[in-house]
Amino acid sequence: MPTVNLKERIKQGLLLLDGGMGTELIARGVEIGTCNDELNIESPDIISEIQIAYSQAGSDAVITNTFGANRYALARHGLAEEAVKINEAGARIARKAAGEQKYVLGDIGPSGDFLEPLGTRKPDELRKAFTEQAEALLAGGVDGFIIETMTALDEIAVAVEAVKSVSGDLPVFASMSYDKAGDAFRTMMGVDIEAAVSKIATLGVDAIGFNCGTISLDEYVELAENLVATVKRFNADLPVSAEPNAGKPELIDGRATYKVTPEDFAATAEKIHAIGVNILGGCCGTTPAHIKAMARRLKNAD
Repeated sequence: MPTVNLKERIKQGLLLLDGGMGTELIARGVEIGTCNDELNIESPDIISEIQIAYSQAGSDAVITNTFGANRYALARHGLAEEAVKINEAGARIARKAAGEQKYVLGDIGPSGDFLEPLGTRKPDELRKAFTEQAEALLAGGVDGFIIETMTALDEIAVAVEAVKSVSGDLPVFASMSYDKAGDAFRTMMGVDIEAAVSKIATLGVDAIGFNCGTISLDEYVELAENLVATVKRFNADLPVSAEPNAGKPELIDGRATYKVTPEDFAATAEKIHAIGVNILGGCCGTTPAHIKAMARRLKNAD
C-alpha cells in the first residue's frame, strides 16, 4: 500500500482514477448480460489484466470490479449469497494490480431497487446490504470507497451511512449520474445538482462528484462548472470528482458505441480539471488509452 494514506493524498492535488470496466470486458469477449462481478471468482485474470493496464496508463487509483456486487443486484444472477466472496476477491485483485504505489477504491453501485414508498425495499435492508459489501471490500484491502452512478438521494444517503459505519478513517467518495433536462442537469430520479449537493455535503463524504450519464463532452464541462460552483457554496473545502463517459453513446447494431478519441477525452478532462475538479477518471467507453492520454496531458500540465 502507498505510504501516504488516501485521505492525505486527496489534499495534495490531482488524483487520477481509472476508466471503464464493463466496456473493456465486452471488448475482451465477455457477453452482455454476464454478471461482471462474478468474474472476480470465475475469471480473475481478465479483471487483473484490465486493472494493470489502467495502472500502467497513469491511474493513481484503480477501482474494484464490484459495481453490482451488493446482494440485491447479485440476486438477479442467483448470486446473493456470494456477495462477501465476490467483493473480497474483487478487492484483492485490484490490490495486486495496483501495486505498492497506487490506491484501490472499493466500488459500490446502486441496488437496482427503489426504497419505500416508491418501491418495496426498506432502508434497513439496503443499509445491511451495503454494509456487508463495504466490510468485504475492507477485508480485501481497499484504501477507500467510491459510491457511484447513484440517481436517488435516499439510496445514496443509505449507502454513505452504511459505508461510513465500517470505513473508519478511509475516505468515501459519493457520485451521482446526471443527464441534461432542458437547461438543467438531473438524475434519472429527477434530482438536480442543488438538491444533491445540499444533501450529500452533510453526510461527511470526502469527495462529491458525477459519473456516467448520456451527455456530450461539452455538456460534461458544463456539468462540472455547475457542480463545482454549487459545492463551493455549501462546502468550499470539499473535493469534486468527475468520471465522464467517452462522450454520448451512439446505438450501432443494437449496442451502445462510444466514439470519442483518447485525445478529445483528455482535452475535455483538462477543461474539467481547470474548473476545479482534482479527482478525475473515466466511465463507460473509456479505455487505458483514454486514461493514458489524460494522464499525459494533466500530469505534464501540473
